[in-house]
Amino acid sequence: MLMVLYDGVRLLDVTGPLEVFAVANEYGGRYRLRTASPSGADVRATAGLRLGADAALADVAGPLGTLVVPGAPDWAASIADRALLEQVRRLAGAARRTASVCAGAFPLAAAGLLDGRRAATHWSLTGELARAFPGVDVDPDAIFVRDGRVFTSAGITAGIDLSLSLVEHDLGAETARLVAKHLVVFMARPGGQSQFSVRLGAGRPRHEPLRRLLDAIAEDPAGDHTLAAMAGRAGVSARHLTRLFRDELDTTPAAYVARARVEAARTMLEGGTDPLDVVARRAGLGSAETLRRAFAAALGVTPAAYRARFASTRGG
Repeated sequence: MLMVLYDGVRLLDVTGPLEVFAVANEYGGRYRLRTASPSGADVRATAGLRLGADAALADVAGPLGTLVVPGAPDWAASIADRALLEQVRRLAGAARRTASVCAGAFPLAAAGLLDGRRAATHWSLTGELARAFPGVDVDPDAIFVRDGRVFTSAGITAGIDLSLSLVEHDLGAETARLVAKHLVVFMARPGGQSQFSVRLGAGRPRHEPLRRLLDAIAEDPAGDHTLAAMAGRAGVSARHLTRLFRDELDTTPAAYVARARVEAARTMLEGGTDPLDVVARRAGLGSAETLRRAFAAALGVTPAAYRARFASTRGG
């Protein structure tokens, strides 16, 4: 596995995947981990840390197993480095698979490796990637995307999720779970899982009572979140609260609560083994039948099928 280094690179984009593959070697993997920079010299990463390179990119010859291109806050500088792009293009041709982390999708796109492909990047950069490279089919939501031999992941820690998925592909699901457990990763998120939570997607509403309500729903989805109860807690009329939800969130109170409860149920199904009726009660959906109806409407699958899909890091 070759990790590309360059000045300004995001530190965790580099160290997260490297640590996943290093721990995998403790569980039977045979990954040879190497780093290379444009000149072979050390580079300065974010947080001011200096990272050492094993070789110059031009001196690395194929074949390669996995080529990983991390991102940088200044992605414009990375795509302006023509020598870097040329080496990335050359090495990708010699690699069994090529992956990017976060803004690393930009040098991949600039090197022509994402033309006509689906790709992911950090949620805040999806619009910029789509505008800068209209030939790329940008998925604004996914944790990571595989399109042929090219893998792209979302923001920063999503590189860990992608790396766990690659380890699972190589060494099996049980080894990937052992690596995740060793790294104390709460959950190896599948690629199709959303980058966003319902609460995060709502942003920071201007009105403090609405912000408090959204936080309360996220903290206790099974609580009393009827329109009357929420209006009473917010100290406003039901009509005014409905107007706040419409104006600031473009939804209704009932629809927002329903989405939050489905998300809570999804999280429980992805990370636990509780029976469906227990999941339904804890998520505020009441019964297993209500849970099934909610999943059918929101996701088009049954809760049982959803749990089975996300038992693997490659699900979705």
